[in-house]
Amino acid sequence: MNNSILLMIVGMAVVTYLPRMIPLVALSSIQLPEFLQNILKNVPYATLGALIVPGIFLINADPMFGIVGAAAAFTAAYLGANVIFVVLSSIAALMIYSQFFQGLF
Repeated sequence: MNNSILLMIVGMAVVTYLPRMIPLVALSSIQLPEFLQNILKNVPYATLGALIVPGIFLINADPMFGIVGAAAAFTAAYLGANVIFVVLSSIAALMIYSQFFQGLF
């Protein structure tokens, strides 16, 4: 292995590690207010929504394709189903939609 490649790998590891380690060490003793903690608890859900929602409407030329799949997944998740069942229910709903209803809407 070339020295420059090894140096590049070490450099990328340091650049990736430092931005994660510095806030952890610097802010570990600070107690955030309850209001801010509640906001930060919702960040993963907001990020997930921002990633998933555009994909629902842009998955296919037919926007109903994404809406049907999302509705099936949301319904299964709301009912408390396992993640595997949520994915399988969405796939099953899309199979049924593509076989019988595509082109009707």
